[in-house]
Amino acid sequence: MKSLVNQKNTSDVQNIDLTPENIADYGVCGYKDIKKHIEITRKIEWFTEYYKKGLRTKIIFSQKSGYQGMLEYIPGKFAHRPVDADGYMFIHCIFVGFKNEYKGKGYASSLIDECIKDAGKEDMHGVAVVVRKGPFMADKDIFLKKGFVSVDNAPPDFELLALKFNKLTVSPRFKEMSLDKYQNGLTIIRSAQCPYSVKNVDAILKTAAKLKIKSHLIDIKDSGIAQQTPCAFGTFCIIYNGEVISYHPISNTRFENIIKNYKVK
Repeated sequence: MKSLVNQKNTSDVQNIDLTPENIADYGVCGYKDIKKHIEITRKIEWFTEYYKKGLRTKIIFSQKSGYQGMLEYIPGKFAHRPVDADGYMFIHCIFVGFKNEYKGKGYASSLIDECIKDAGKEDMHGVAVVVRKGPFMADKDIFLKKGFVSVDNAPPDFELLALKFNKLTVSPRFKEMSLDKYQNGLTIIRSAQCPYSVKNVDAILKTAAKLKIKSHLIDIKDSGIAQQTPCAFGTFCIIYNGEVISYHPISNTRFENIIKNYKVK
């Protein structure tokens, strides 16, 4: 299903619903070449599985410039974040503008509006999203303008926002996150929900081996496990000796610098 985004002088821009049938045509999060990027293969497999459970992805597509933004959301029961958000539509991620000319045009706002409409059609309690300042997470301001409010927080600076259709409805919340099981060595937690979680992990594990650091990779296989992760980002986390050293995907070079500084402490 395609619908033109109502913007002046941008008639080539469309808001497109991805499906298991067309996702390979458009790609995911900037990845498009299936033969070149294992990230997109894993993401498409994950997308196909959860599409049956209500997962939806809407993209901003320009005939001139290609893929320029996306919004991914899913019923809270299947959220890949450590949240209790059953009954809410849950936004995993949103971004707009690989090219600056597509930023500040209202495209992100239009995508959120579509999610809110779908939540209403599904008779849900509202819409929820996890935000923080920094990479890989949406800035909260765009949600606050839509009427979302902060309902919970998690360390170091994550917030859970909700737009409740009925103010008397119980708010979503973060689940308890514990690092007790991760006190020894290096643990990397990742999920195919985030395609960026594939890149650099092999290099990081090789670096850990060279440094003789005991390491363990956990590939999250389902939403239930994702909701038990010790990091509010949910689908990626690097833990070293009981301390989270990265809440989002990083390069091997960045990992080397973190470990170097950690050992100097």
